[in-house]
Amino acid sequence: MSATANSFFSPEDITVLRGALDKWCLEKRIDIKSTEAQFAATAAIGLFQSGYNTADKLLAALREHKGI
Repeated sequence: MSATANSFFSPEDITVLRGALDKWCLEKRIDIKSTEAQFAATAAIGLFQSGYNTADKLLAALREHKGI
């Protein structure tokens, strides 16, 4: 079981995560349902748990992320 499976996210956390991911996908012209977006969502969760817990910080970190 992954570490994220036992994590608790508030509705506000989900809003931040989804907002940043939506903006990232729009910038990259990627469908939110694509495999690439799924990888980005996984990266976003990890970044969020590492302290990038605002939409602006998270979006900036996603833009800089090398694995997506």
